[in-house]
Order: sequence, then C-alpha cells, then structure tokens
Amino acid sequence: MGLFSGKPDQKKGDMYYAWTTDSEIEKKAECGGAVTSLLKFALEHKMVDAVLAITKGQDIYDAVPTLIKDPKDLVKTAGSLHCGTLNTAKLVAKYLDGAKGMKIGMTVKGCDLMALQELAKRKKVNLDQLLLIGVNCGGTVSPVLARKMITEKYGVDPDTVHKEEIDKGQFIIEYEGGHKGISIDELEEEGYGRRSNCRRCLYKVPRQADLACGNWGVIGEKAGKATFVEVCSDKGADLLSRAVKAGALKTEAPIPKGLEIRGKVEGAMLKLGEKWRKKDFAALSADPWGAIKKETARCIKCYSCIENCPVCFPVEEKMKGKQYMVKPGEVPPNPMFHLRRFAHISDACVNCGQCEELCPMEIPLAKFSHAIRVEGDAEFEPKLGKSTYTN
Repeated sequence: MGLFSGKPDQKKGDMYYAWTTDSEIEKKAECGGAVTSLLKFALEHKMVDAVLAITKGQDIYDAVPTLIKDPKDLVKTAGSLHCGTLNTAKLVAKYLDGAKGMKIGMTVKGCDLMALQELAKRKKVNLDQLLLIGVNCGGTVSPVLARKMITEKYGVDPDTVHKEEIDKGQFIIEYEGGHKGISIDELEEEGYGRRSNCRRCLYKVPRQADLACGNWGVIGEKAGKATFVEVCSDKGADLLSRAVKAGALKTEAPIPKGLEIRGKVEGAMLKLGEKWRKKDFAALSADPWGAIKKETARCIKCYSCIENCPVCFPVEEKMKGKQYMVKPGEVPPNPMFHLRRFAHISDACVNCGQCEELCPMEIPLAKFSHAIRVEGDAEFEPKLGKSTYTN
C-alpha cells in the first residue's frame, strides 16, 4: 500500500533541486545525496526488492557491482566513481534473470539505459520490473589509464588519492596533502582523460530513465549540496512524491539561471562529442576494411568482446557435417570472426566501450562497431524518424 492516495504532487517534466535529510548519506554524498536517498526509500517501502549499485572496492579505481537488500547498506554507494567503467545492463540479464522475478532499483548512465532497452527488445530484461534513476554522465576514465595519468600528469602517487570528480571541464583529484584539477581537453589531447567511447557519446542526460539526476544546473547556495532532479516518467514522479512526503528528502524549484547553465553544459558536451566523432571516424572513412584488418590482426580470440558486450548473446551452432565460417583454433582469427560480430550488433551497439575496455590486445573495437551503428543511423533515421536517443 502506498503512503498516500491520489495523484503524486510531482509530474513528468518537473525539475527540482533535491537533497537528502539523512545525515549519514549527506556526509558521503557528492551533490546532495538525493539519488541514494531515493533508492533507500524505494527499498525501505518495498517499491523494489533490491538495488543494484556500485560500491568502492580496494580504492577509487575499483568499482564493484553489488546487489543490496538491506536499506542501511545503501550509504556505501553514495558518491561517484568516474574510474568505474562497468555497464550494469548485462549483469541484470546474465545474473538476475532479467529482473523477471524481482523488482530492482538501479542507477544508470546513458549507455546502461540504452543497453537495457536493447535487451528488453530481445526479451532478456523486463523493464516494468526496473526502477531507473539516470545520472548525468560526462564520461568515465579507464582505471589503468587513470593511475598512469595521475602519476605522469599530476605528479601524485595514485594510491594517495581518496576522491576524484569531473567538474567544470576538469578532472579533479583530492589526495593526502591537497587537491589538483587539470582541463579535460588538455588531458585528452595528450592521450589521457575519458575513454574514447565516452568522448563520442551524445547521450549525456538519460531522460528515458524514471528520473534524471546530476549536478549540472545546481548553482548558488545549493551548489555541491543538492542534486538536480528531472522527472521523466509517472513511475519517477510517484517515487519522488512519496519520498518528499515521507521526509526522506527536500526539494525546491531550480534557479532560472541554473536551468540556463544546465542547458549550456549539456550543449557543450554534445558539441565535444561531435568533435571526437569526426576525429575518430575520419581515419576509418578512407580505408575501413584496411583499418579493421590491421587492428584485429592482434586478436588472440579470448572472446572477451563477446562475453562483455551487453547486447551480444551468441547462440551455439551445431556444426556437425557443416563447414565453419571461421576456422576453430586459428589465431589470429580470420577477419570474418570480427565482421560477423560487428554485423550481429550493428543495429544495437550502445557505445558502452566494454569490448574495447576489456580487450587484452587493446584493439579499438568500440570505434569500429560504433562507426557502423552511426553510419546505419544516418542512413535510416531520415526515413524512419529520429531515434529516441542518440548513442
């Protein structure tokens, strides 16, 4: 039974500054703690059976997916880990039976959300069972590269860093003895910074979640102390309304200037994404087949790209009496091995970068599959109408 009857006070399209009333969450949260408090409220009041969240492991470079059933444990998930490069969608499909028998709350980046939608099309995930809180995402940094970057560019021992954040166009670290920020543009021009797929992403505010949250647009006295919350569905409106009525968090209308700044930040991120697309895809346009053959020649056929892609679910073929298209045991494999995979996900690549992030031979697989997807979208979207998200 709900906490109140009638329509929720909040409705789709509403925007708020929101902040937690839980002192423990407030102490650990990055910008007001609204996301953690909303998930805690949903779990406490049986709106969900569990929360799939990310917790810090050994250090800030170690992001650990965790299924939480005790609301008290959610405080461990407060704050962001920009060096956590997981895509949580496949975890739901592979280990949680697609949420078919359990209601799950979870935070999602744009690529997590797109992957969940692709999985839902394949009936691998039941979206009706998911309560999704989207988080604005400017990108993530590979843990290995982050440690190298902090050592070489910041002149700091990465083991002494206890917090990192991406704010106002900088990657900022706090460490024993001080803090330091360097422009993302400067870092990326020198080969550091965000993962390549994150640089190309054009889905920064996941408005197809139930709520879209972040710090973009929070200015004035609430800067750093509140979360910007955009209501994106009736489910999200219900959660926010119930949580506010119960006193789990407080809200106020956003400052008009904050709305303007939020739009400008999102616009700047999209322009930057377009810039990186042109740069990354330019080298492929001249000789795409040559580039694919050259790079995939390093492949050791470990299958990591297939195992970790959130939208790739290979079906075992019964090959008795048939001829293999790709010869078993051949390393490096015939280029057809990769071309078949690109074809398999060409209409579904969500540019999450898992194939490239986890490739031991550092083959730019995400760039290839993303380029194929973008080219396909450009060909068909004018005829079918623009897609509901841009990956």
